[in-house]
Amino acid sequence: MDNKRTRRIEQELKREISSILANDIKDPRVSTLASITAVDMTRDLQFAKVFVSTIGDDQEKEDIIEGLKNATGFIKRELGARLNLRHVPELTFHLDESIERGMYMGKLINDVLKQDEENRKKYGNEE
Repeated sequence: MDNKRTRRIEQELKREISSILANDIKDPRVSTLASITAVDMTRDLQFAKVFVSTIGDDQEKEDIIEGLKNATGFIKRELGARLNLRHVPELTFHLDESIERGMYMGKLINDVLKQDEENRKKYGNEE
C-alpha cells in the first residue's frame, strides 16, 4: 500500500474526527477541550489509532476516552458519510500525553538553567 496515500488518509481522518468532536458529539463526557493530535493507520487501512489530547485531571481524561469509545459507532457512521472510502477503519482511541511530557521536560530544563545561573552568581563565573 502506498505510504503517501496512507498519510493522506490519516490527515483526512484527523480533520474529520476533529470536526465531529467539535460539532456533532453531544456526550457531556467529551469535552470541547479534547483535540485529535494524530491518527495512525495500519498499512491495510483496516484499523486506526486515534490519539486524543486534553486538559484536565486523570478522571476527566478517562471520562473523555470512555465517551469516545461509546461514540465510536456514531463517529464511524459520520466518517462513512463524509469521506469517499471503500471501508471506514475500525477506530480505537488513546490518550496522548506527549504535550504534558514536553511541558514537564521544559520545566525541568528551565529549573536546571535557573539553578546553574544561581550557582554562577554564587560562586563566580569560573569558565
